[in-house]
Amino acid sequence: MTGSDGSEGLPADPAAGPPGAPVTLLIADDDEVTRSGLRTLLSAQPGITVVGEAADGVEAVERARLLRPDVVLMDVRMPRRNGIEATRLLLAGPAEPPKVVVITTFENDGYVTAALGAGAAGFVLKRLPVRQIAEAVRVVAAGEAILFPAALRRMVAARPLGSAQALPRAALTGREEEVLRLMATGLSNPEIAESLTVSLETVKTHVGNVLTKLGAQNRTHAVVIAYESGLVVPGVPG
Repeated sequence: MTGSDGSEGLPADPAAGPPGAPVTLLIADDDEVTRSGLRTLLSAQPGITVVGEAADGVEAVERARLLRPDVVLMDVRMPRRNGIEATRLLLAGPAEPPKVVVITTFENDGYVTAALGAGAAGFVLKRLPVRQIAEAVRVVAAGEAILFPAALRRMVAARPLGSAQALPRAALTGREEEVLRLMATGLSNPEIAESLTVSLETVKTHVGNVLTKLGAQNRTHAVVIAYESGLVVPGVPG
């Protein structure tokens, strides 16, 4: 699903919250007005409890380790420590790390691609309706990734291929490469299974193998590696 507001990949009914315990959320943004506004609006959304705020990347890591939220909504351009380094530190921590959703103003922000490469589960745009931001938080908390294929292609297309992130193609089987290409289009596991005419469990096995072989933290990170290595070329169908 694609929208001009960058909302592709989100469920059709962003108002619906899941049953059970609410998702706990920490908001990290250096702009006090933005931070306060997000807290007020997201606290009013079903299934979300905002447990804290952080004004910069250093405070984001400290508060996340203290409060243990399910998800951190992380701005990327912050003083003292940017969102990329904060994400990397959080995910390398000794305790079970939170999921990180990057929130940004610009789709073509190179910092976002770097944050995804550091292990963020996805990104949302600040201009999105709050219901869609809330749904992104819920989806990531449930263990899924928020992929915006069109926006991700635009960001990666502006970056040179990085040898440090080159895809070890020999390590992937032909079927695993095929699954990775489909992941890069934003397809879910059931959609990949239907496309390849295989079982859902088979797709889950292939996805798990892809993440392990690439050393990727999640699906989004694997897709970033696929684009930056040249396996998937922006604007060219797989």
